[in-house]
Amino acid sequence: MASDEPPSATGDGAPAPGPAAAIVLSARGLRVARGGMAVLRGVDLEARAGEVLGVLGPSGAGKSTLFRALVGEDPPDEGVVSIDGQDVTRWPLWKRARAGVGYVPQGPSVLWDLTVRQNLDAFRLITRSPVEDPRVAAQRVGLEQRLDVRAGELSSGERRRLELARAVTRRPRVLVCDEPFAGVDPVGAAQLGDLLAGLAKEGTAVILADHHVAEALRVCTHAALMLDGAVAASAAAGDFASHPLVRGRYLGTWQRDSLPVGPATAET
Repeated sequence: MASDEPPSATGDGAPAPGPAAAIVLSARGLRVARGGMAVLRGVDLEARAGEVLGVLGPSGAGKSTLFRALVGEDPPDEGVVSIDGQDVTRWPLWKRARAGVGYVPQGPSVLWDLTVRQNLDAFRLITRSPVEDPRVAAQRVGLEQRLDVRAGELSSGERRRLELARAVTRRPRVLVCDEPFAGVDPVGAAQLGDLLAGLAKEGTAVILADHHVAEALRVCTHAALMLDGAVAASAAAGDFASHPLVRGRYLGTWQRDSLPVGPATAET
């Protein structure tokens, strides 16, 4: 069947990491329609252990819809989602969480009336995570001094940190983060970026989408460009900003020199 996807840098619309990395999560032919309009148009994607994949693109490109399909919050109309080779397309969010999928959604998801400590405890009960001192999870994101503060009293950046701490409590096989740097100050964003990169080094497959392109590419090993509900191009993080389609359709006149160059962007 002919595909209606735009041309891809790799030929199949998915990043092409090194062969040694095991595929943890894969999506094949994901299609979603809403109100008669195509939102996802045959998306193929792979997340590999030890790598950080950035799914970048303008608002309305379909990134959040894709992430909801990957984690089971909103199953696709067509296509297959697999975790470690097992078809989980029709598994709900809670079941995928127990199978090792961590998720930081775009919108607020904390329990506002509970403290930081109680939020972490509640999530462990839902996902049947091993008992862990909540101070450990809080310390990873700089909230160890806020354990007994209600989530509703936290700043927007602190709530984002709490959501990330909750997602990594179970040490997920794959972590899907939709706008992890939203509402976080530059120092906090750098710390969260380091945390995501550290999780990848420990073997987690990380997928993120964010409009803070520089911070995202600082921690990514690979990046995919989504346009109009399809993966239009992909490249190693260090080459992403210079891809003609990325420059022409997404970054515009943005200069690659404005991007930080770190260990993750040195890969080719």
